[in-house]
Amino acid sequence: MSAAPSKLNAMLEPSTPALPGTLAALQARYGEKHRWYLLLAVMVGTMASIMSSTIVNVAIPDMSQHFTLGQERAQWVSSSFMVAMTVSMLTTPWLLARYGYRQTYLACMWLLMIGGIAGGASNDYALVLAARVVEGLAAGVVQPIPAIIILRAFERNEQGRASGLFGMGVVLAPAIGPSIGGVLVDLFGWRSIFFMVVPFCLVSIWLAYKFVPVTAPGGAAANRHGAPLDWGGLALATISTLCLLNGLVELHSGTAASAATLLAVSTAALIAFVMWQRRVGKRLLQFLADGVTDQVAPLMNFDLFRYRQFMMGSIVAFIYGTALFGSTYLLPVFMQRGLGLSPSYVGTILLPAGLVLAVTIAMVGRLADVQPTHRLVSIGLALLAASFALMIAVNLGTPLIWLVVFAILGRIGLGFILPSLNLGSMRGVDKLLIPQGSSVINFVRMLGGATGVSLCGIMLEWRLAAHGDSLSTVTSSAARLDAFDEVFVMLALLCALAMVAAWQLRVPPAVEAAKD
Repeated sequence: MSAAPSKLNAMLEPSTPALPGTLAALQARYGEKHRWYLLLAVMVGTMASIMSSTIVNVAIPDMSQHFTLGQERAQWVSSSFMVAMTVSMLTTPWLLARYGYRQTYLACMWLLMIGGIAGGASNDYALVLAARVVEGLAAGVVQPIPAIIILRAFERNEQGRASGLFGMGVVLAPAIGPSIGGVLVDLFGWRSIFFMVVPFCLVSIWLAYKFVPVTAPGGAAANRHGAPLDWGGLALATISTLCLLNGLVELHSGTAASAATLLAVSTAALIAFVMWQRRVGKRLLQFLADGVTDQVAPLMNFDLFRYRQFMMGSIVAFIYGTALFGSTYLLPVFMQRGLGLSPSYVGTILLPAGLVLAVTIAMVGRLADVQPTHRLVSIGLALLAASFALMIAVNLGTPLIWLVVFAILGRIGLGFILPSLNLGSMRGVDKLLIPQGSSVINFVRMLGGATGVSLCGIMLEWRLAAHGDSLSTVTSSAARLDAFDEVFVMLALLCALAMVAAWQLRVPPAVEAAKD
């Protein structure tokens, strides 16, 4: 038997009897391939959560017309999901320790499915937003789990391949999703988009019962009577995130005073969050020294930021998240409202790029086992920046093939970044900190994503007003395209800025030699 399953044993339950649902029982039944089956199980759930976060963008124009919404209100269909997903990521380590892998994962899949059904059946925009929040909460908890499994269940020389295969599978759903989603919007309306996650959730629930163990990270069984959640830290993180995004919206659609107030509250809540986490961490150390183990642990362990690669990776993740999710919101709006394409056309244009992304991730995953992280991430950011910059050349007379080419270029860039960034940032981090590290870096990336969605929406409204245009006008114009171009330039500059931090992910040769 290979070393990787024994590592997974040590991770989850090295001494647990082979009871039903334990890792020992699952390995006895499925053998050495169980870790790959486990990765497949969480991959399907992650596909559902990512599809929920991105595919709804195809339906935003139709939804905004149905509910008679302005662009700044319509974008909350995306941003409310992102806020909920961002904050809930911090709870993943606690949930895994309290309820174990299987129960946590199953609960998230049920919530995701219920949110999708409720959103599609809602006749009130407030209920649609509530359903999106429920979906976001579930998706946020799921997102860090695959990285925890890859980093602890697979050997270092297998992690890139596992990450690449996982990433290839994950991007296939959102790659095909917009095409199917565009056709569904044209044929059945925006409600059909919400129901697309249902089959993925059902399959993931079935796989979870077969392959996902019931234990918690670290080898112990889930302890339902363990330490309580850090509700104070969670409340402060939520307040800071909500006030940040609302403050950004108020910068454009509200008054300067209200924007300044919200941003000030966000900053104050962030400072309070940092101080609270440090206080909780110090108290926990004191209790552990006294032999007390059931005390509140901080949501975010700041010891992680003492690792230089983790610090730089977090900076890259934030900027990269801003550009990635901002563009995921911007591109469908640009193609529909700027170029006058139907939702089904938008999906068709994005389909080849998504398929190329899946292939690129699989190839780069193998490179991540042998090539330096900073090199792969920097190449990816450069290609992503180039794809944004090239969008400036697109106008109403541009052949659609160029849109396809530019989209493919950007997705190749993403293919270089996705398998490499988490691995490069987390390598070297103490194994006990891996669950927290995975949650934190995903939190930082999604915080950037939530900011990016709002930032692109606000920037677009601002530049449209400056050019004397509005998306409420059906016919596009050169002025409208100029406004979109300026937002694309902003995204390109953000990617270029992230390259500076990405280069700092390099490992000194002496340290790398010592690891090997």
